[in-house]
Amino acid sequence: MNQQLPPFSWLQAFEATARNSSFTRAALELGITQAAISHRIRNLEELVGTKLFVRDGNSVSLTTAAHDFLASIRAVIDEVRLATDRVSHHDRGEVLTVAATGTFQIKCLIPLLPLFRQKYPNIKLRIRKLSSIALNQRFDYDVAIQYGKGNSEGRAERVCREEVFPVCSPTLMQGKYKLRTPDDLQRHTIIRVVSPVIVWDEWPRWFEASGHPNVKIANELFCDVLYPSIQAAIDGLGVVMGRNLLVKHDLDAGRLVEPFSTRLETDSGYYLTFSAAAEREKRPIVTIFRDWLIEAVRDVMNAGARPSSSVPKTGVLSPTGA
Repeated sequence: MNQQLPPFSWLQAFEATARNSSFTRAALELGITQAAISHRIRNLEELVGTKLFVRDGNSVSLTTAAHDFLASIRAVIDEVRLATDRVSHHDRGEVLTVAATGTFQIKCLIPLLPLFRQKYPNIKLRIRKLSSIALNQRFDYDVAIQYGKGNSEGRAERVCREEVFPVCSPTLMQGKYKLRTPDDLQRHTIIRVVSPVIVWDEWPRWFEASGHPNVKIANELFCDVLYPSIQAAIDGLGVVMGRNLLVKHDLDAGRLVEPFSTRLETDSGYYLTFSAAAEREKRPIVTIFRDWLIEAVRDVMNAGARPSSSVPKTGVLSPTGA
């Protein structure tokens, strides 16, 4: 086994060349000459004892052996970038790093952030995507927002209680087949989220709660992430199971409508979690953001909302993201 580690600059050259499929573009990106890129790649190939690129005129492509190597090198480079970023911002008390699942960012957090920036203009925000709680242990953040059922280790605070209910585009309501009762859903496409590590399919429980447990679904559209399933409903492709916190803005804006009156409360929801580093959780801006988000979400959900029971404030998070 070769115990010699390649210089980081060689790895950067390799990753940039692989991503750009070009020595020239990699050189421009890294601010060095094409000759320097070629020299670093050649040294790396000699060190690992195998060719990494196939040259074809002005373009290059990875060899078979280089594909697995690239995946590992990218992970290393990402880790170094995160560590460097973490150290460089360690003493900048005004910077708050918020990690959130992609759908929550798009459908809830980003629409609310103008209010936060108006109220706290001196707090600089870093918004990062969080895919699952498994990444939390290595993810650099001050506070995170995740979806879960509350059955794993770690302190968490529920942002608000969750209700699920079918939603669809207003144009779908005006089509040939009206949506007067849940039985009418058998004539429409049902949009389902099928990834078990992301979210749970609430359609069967909702049908039972609505008093129509035997509805036969003829057509289905499957998505593995929440956001495209909501967008598919907005675009008129079918009926999706809406989650109150995620579809509130679309309902208020008229992009979605709620055809039925039945809502099902779940034992899932979005939770605030905090960095494993105790000193980061105690930072004043973390408390400011936590208090602001819970209040902002409450105000949004209470605007024209139905009467509801109290929200449990603490819990633990399951290994899921949405």
